This record gives sequence, structure tokens and C-alpha cells, in this order.
Amino acid sequence: MTPRSSSSRKIPKKAKPQKPPAVLPAPKEEPGEAALALTPDAPAGPAAAPSSAAVPDGDRHRLLAGTHHDPHAVLGAHPAPGGSGCVVRALKPHASAVVAVDEDGTRTELHADGEGFFSAVLPGPTRHRLLVTYPGRDEPLLCEEPYRFLPALGDLDLHLIGEGRHEELWRALGARIMTVDGVTGTRFTVWAPNARGVRVIGGFNYWDGVGHPMRSLGATGVWELFLPGVGEGELYKYEITRPDGSLSRKADPMARRTEVPPATASVVDASHYEWQDADWLAHRADRPLHEAPFSVYEVHLASWRPGLTYRQLAEELPAYVKETGFTHVELMPVAEHPFGGSWGYQVTGFYAPTSRLGTPDDFRFLVDALHRAGIGVLMDWVPAHFPRDEWALAQFDGRPLYEHGDPQRAAHPDWGTLVFDFGRTEVRNFLVANATYWCEEFHIDGLRVDAVASMLYLDYSREYGQWSPNVYGGREDLDAVRFLQEMNATVYRRNPGVVTIAEESTAWDGVTRPTDQSGPGGFGGLGFGLKWNMGWMHDSLEYVAKEPVHRKYHHNEMTFSMVYAYSENYVLPISHDEVVHGKQSLVSKIPGDWWQRRATVRAYLGFMWAHPGKQLLFMGQEFAQGSEWSEASGPDWWLLDPDYPAQADHRGVKDLVSELNAVYRGAPALWQRDTDPGGFSWVVGDAAEDNVLAFLRYDKEGAPLLAVSHFSPAVREDYRLGVPEEFGAWQEVLNTDAERFGGSGITTPQPVKTDPTAAHGRPASLRLTLPPLATVWLRPV
Repeated sequence: MTPRSSSSRKIPKKAKPQKPPAVLPAPKEEPGEAALALTPDAPAGPAAAPSSAAVPDGDRHRLLAGTHHDPHAVLGAHPAPGGSGCVVRALKPHASAVVAVDEDGTRTELHADGEGFFSAVLPGPTRHRLLVTYPGRDEPLLCEEPYRFLPALGDLDLHLIGEGRHEELWRALGARIMTVDGVTGTRFTVWAPNARGVRVIGGFNYWDGVGHPMRSLGATGVWELFLPGVGEGELYKYEITRPDGSLSRKADPMARRTEVPPATASVVDASHYEWQDADWLAHRADRPLHEAPFSVYEVHLASWRPGLTYRQLAEELPAYVKETGFTHVELMPVAEHPFGGSWGYQVTGFYAPTSRLGTPDDFRFLVDALHRAGIGVLMDWVPAHFPRDEWALAQFDGRPLYEHGDPQRAAHPDWGTLVFDFGRTEVRNFLVANATYWCEEFHIDGLRVDAVASMLYLDYSREYGQWSPNVYGGREDLDAVRFLQEMNATVYRRNPGVVTIAEESTAWDGVTRPTDQSGPGGFGGLGFGLKWNMGWMHDSLEYVAKEPVHRKYHHNEMTFSMVYAYSENYVLPISHDEVVHGKQSLVSKIPGDWWQRRATVRAYLGFMWAHPGKQLLFMGQEFAQGSEWSEASGPDWWLLDPDYPAQADHRGVKDLVSELNAVYRGAPALWQRDTDPGGFSWVVGDAAEDNVLAFLRYDKEGAPLLAVSHFSPAVREDYRLGVPEEFGAWQEVLNTDAERFGGSGITTPQPVKTDPTAAHGRPASLRLTLPPLATVWLRPV
């Protein structure tokens, strides 16, 4: 049991302790306290003799000032000088009396030494508890003495922390409920190497840390304190004495749960969730991801269905994703963040799922539900930067700690945030462990790493004179490179079947090359599994935004991606970034009347799903939402309401996405050889006047799929395309112009026979009718 006190006011010697303010609730009893209550006839010990037992003046001053590095050496029970008995000292601010209670129930009153200090010399070594009386409280509180416990953090943990190699850092730092020497409580541990002192504050001590100073564990910079009786759900922070003597109150960087923003306290948490996805995890790594179907639905959880909790989302999201056929969902950042308008990209609680939607176990329930529906879960992860909120990571112990010490490298010029010091071993450990934490504690199947380019370049968004070159005179951030390599290597080694994905917008060589393979840049591969293809996204959207009559002048924007398609392992993203901030939604980017815009979207999605690489589509775009995304309102679901006059138009696009995913899954030619140039062959890539692109995809057995995209509103009859001669007839397996998708219905339901006429360098050909603004897929019969 830990006492409650109301403020940090000092109590003068021999002065009557002050009663806690009436606005504070009476201290609640900790679980199990009733079992510790003294019987009325418990034997009483002799009165205390204080003169030789009081805390020395130097220690007393440092404890009250919050600058003591080893309170356990002073407080608690210690052998008395000469080896006769033991000295017992306690620091209980605002208490009026403290009694030491022996294991046999014998009580010895401690002398009140003033300012919350109490002491006595007991006859012999004893394991004692404290009976603490507070003014205004009818019954005294019986509690364990925190300062009798040995450190609850082992030497191996401290060694690994010091080396920056603790891959399960979350098990060593933060608030962890545990039982020590038969007593249950919470071990608090925090890394603050520049602090002159650290104290735990929380609801259990009325946010007054004077009575709960932590001890420093050697040169590691870790501070530790085990508090008996503090359990699940308690709010807490750390009160840190900075090098200049000032105090700051900081949330726990390793907190696994937080208060609901805008409140900022950390919460003691323990998981009780029983996973039901063992089968999913057992088979997750059966097939290499690069040789498997992989289509992603990007979701902002807080706005997908505004107002739903994690558990309510678990009732709706898996069913919707399964209906639309996506293999994975990608969640925009779920780690705790103070400002909802940042969409989670300015993180303060790297180890805590946002409490806006529920508890960490509630989030586990959602992930589990998706897995049981056969859907993988990716998560946006943001190690590039963090916000400046004074209660969070910024200047955590009074000096730059998580951020870089060089002001030029610490501040992000675009976002007003701070950049991690990737060269510091403990900071790198904090981030690497965080990546594995989400995969292991929450069964996340992949991390999409945000803003990788901003990490890789020292001159990112900086002008001449605002940055300094690396030791080789270059602009590459060598510390960030090493961090990303270590993160990827660790995640892949510990979590089979998990994928890491880079949002990297430059031509950095080897983003998805293994870390042990060197490239032209000499840095070795970064080790990501996949990379967002920002070039394809930009070029293709520029193309479809042109009027059809002008597209012939921009035809190369649709073909250029194949020049570098196999230089990395790519994802083709139409993400949230492309449908906000004046960029317009996908359907609204496109010129023409309403029919032409929807038709172009359908043709574009057909082209996207057939193009080498994996696919990602942001929520709302799967049914041609016309407005930009808003985090306040989410997708315009009313467009699919049966009573809405144009609902069939939107439902047609949604049905096409479901059909694309279904046919895609069943067509190995579209995913088995995504990283093999031999799996792709142009049929016609230069038909700019016709706005036509046609290519073949091949599976491992050599079976082809023909994809033809036509971005003109005209109908082209008898359009000849060269095909392999060994196939006698081809069957249309998908046509985005089908009436059920909202198209004009120009389809070819019967197989098309191969013509022996040579075309496009092939000995045989097909004659097709190309629908307006449509993509058609065909396979040999």
C-alpha cells in the first residue's frame, strides 16, 4: 500500500501535519489491505529513540529536493551501527504518525523527525510493514515499505540496455505489474541519464512524488522503484529533476497505455487477452509475400466509422474487407498521439495504442478478428520524428535525449517536430524494440515505415548552410541507414512472415535489397520487404487527370514505370495523401462528365491491379467517393445508401473492386512473379494515338494473362494485339465496362480465337473490341 499525500509542501519540524485538501478524494484502500489490518490486541513495542536514527542532513536535503540517486541506501531498514538491531527510516509526507509493524505483529512507533521523515532503532533485523496515520482519516493505512526491495531489474537487462541491444525493451522499462518477494505491485523503470533525480507521481500519491524517489541503477541511466500495492489502471508520470535543478513532469516513454487525450498521464496496464489466431500465425510465412497476392485497404480507424471503438470496429471492418476482397488492411498510425488532426503521424506514446478507441486489449481484439477473417494487418509506424510537447519525449531529462544534440539535425524544418538521434544506441534500441513490440505484442503482420526519405538525407528540406555533410562528405545520414538496417534485420529475424514497407520517395538505391548485399552506393541494402512506388503514383495520376484528347502527349507517364519496375519490390499506392489537402478524391481528379469520370476510375483500377507490384487503395476510393477525405467525418457511406439516387453508380465501382480482388487472387500471373522481369512483356506500349496500353503477365508455369487498358472514350473495333501463338482462344475474365459496374456493357462473353496474323512482334494475334475508358483482362481457354 502506498500512502496518498496532497501536495509538495514541506512540513516543518514538530509542526502539525496539514490535512490534504478537501477537493481530493479520500485515499482508497488497495486490494488486499483488509487482510493486513491489525487486530485490536496486537502487541505494542517500545517508544522510538530518534537521535541516532534520523536521516542525515545531506541525504534529507537531497531527498526533499528530488536529487537523491540512491534513496534505498537511506530509507527502509538498515543494520544499526555496531551491528545491534536495525535503523528504520521512512519518508511519508503529510503523515502524522508512522508505526513499524513486525512480522509477528509487534508495533514500534517511529519518531517524527519533521518534513515527513520518521525513524527508529529496532531491536533486531526485521521485515516490517508501515502503519501510516494521516490527519482526517479514521483508520491508519498498512503498507509495504518500498525501500526494502532489491532492484527488480536484472543485470542482463541493464547490460543489454547499456549496449543498446535489448530487443524486448518493453519488458525491462516502463510500468510492469509483478510480484517481488511475495508482494504484488508495479515496478517503474525509466531511462533518464541526465536527471539529477527521478520520482514517481500518480493518483496513488496525489501527484506528490516527495515520498517516492527512484534509485539510479549505475551508469545505464536507468532509474527504478518497485511500489507495492500499485496496480492496473493507476495513472502515473515521472517527476524529473533536470540538470539545472528545475522539475518537469513527463509521461512514460514506454507506457503501454495512456489516458484519453487531451489528458496526458500514463496508465499502468497488463494484458489479459487470449489470442485465437494461432492458425493464422502458424501459416503466415508459408508462402513468400513477394510471390503471393497482396492488395491493401488503407484505413484511418477513428474515421472509418466515426464513433466506433476497437471492439465495435471488429464487428464491421473484417466483414467489409472480406466482402471487398482485400488481403490486408493498413492502419494509419494507432500509436498514441495528442492531436487527432495529425492522423497519428506525430506520436507521443510509441508503445501505446491510442486510447481514443479503447484499451490495448481492445486493439488486440480487433487484430485478432481480422486474422480470424483471413485478413493481414499492417500498421503505419513513425520513427522519423516526434512532437515537441513538453510532457513527452522532448528534452526528456532536461537535455536533448531522444532528439539529436545538434540543433540543425534535431529540428524537422517541414513539420515543426524533432528528429530522433539515430546514432545514439539507446535511442536506436528504443525504436528497434518498438518495431518488434507491435509485431509480437499485437500480432501485427507488417510495418509501413513513414517518411523514410526524411531520415536518409541530412539535407532533407534544408537549404545550403543548414546542414553538415557526413564523415565522407556526403548528404546521407549514416546513422539513419544503420538504424533502418538494424530494425529490418531484427524484425525479420524475430517475426517470420512479417513485412516492412518503406514510404521512400527518392531514388535511393537498395531500399528493398537485403542488408548484407552492397549496392552502387556502398551502403548495403536497407532491408525493407517492399517500397511504395511514388513515381508510378505521381505519373499515372497526372495522366488520368488530362483530357482524353491530350493523353497521347503524356503516354510515357503510363509506361515509364516499367523502366524501373524491378529495381525494387514495389507497392502501387493510392493513399490518403493523394485524396486530401486540395488534391481531390480519385474520381474528382478526372475530367469529363460523371459517366466518364467513373469509367476512367474503373479503367485505372484495372490497369493498377494488372501492373507489376502490389496494390494499396485508401478507404472511400473503392466506391468513387467524390469529396476529399476528412478525418472528422470519414468516408461518405451515404453514397451507398439504397435511397440515394446515384447509389448504383458508386456501388458499381465498389463491386468492380471486389471483382478485381477476386480475379486477382485466382490469377497467379498477376502476383507470382512480381519481382521477376520475366513475368512481364509489353504487347503494345507505344499506342499513344489510341490511348491504349497492353501487356502480358506470366505465372511460374508460363501461363499468361493479357491486360488491355483503353483510356479514350471512343469504341475501337477489330483492334489487333499480338499474342503467343500456342494458345488457340482467349476468354475475357474481367471487363471494367460491364453493366453491373456502371459501364456501357461492351463486353466479349464468348472466347476470342487466335488469328495467325502476326502483330507486335508475335506470330499470332487477337482482334478485340475495346470498350470506351475500360480495362479488359483475358486468359487462354
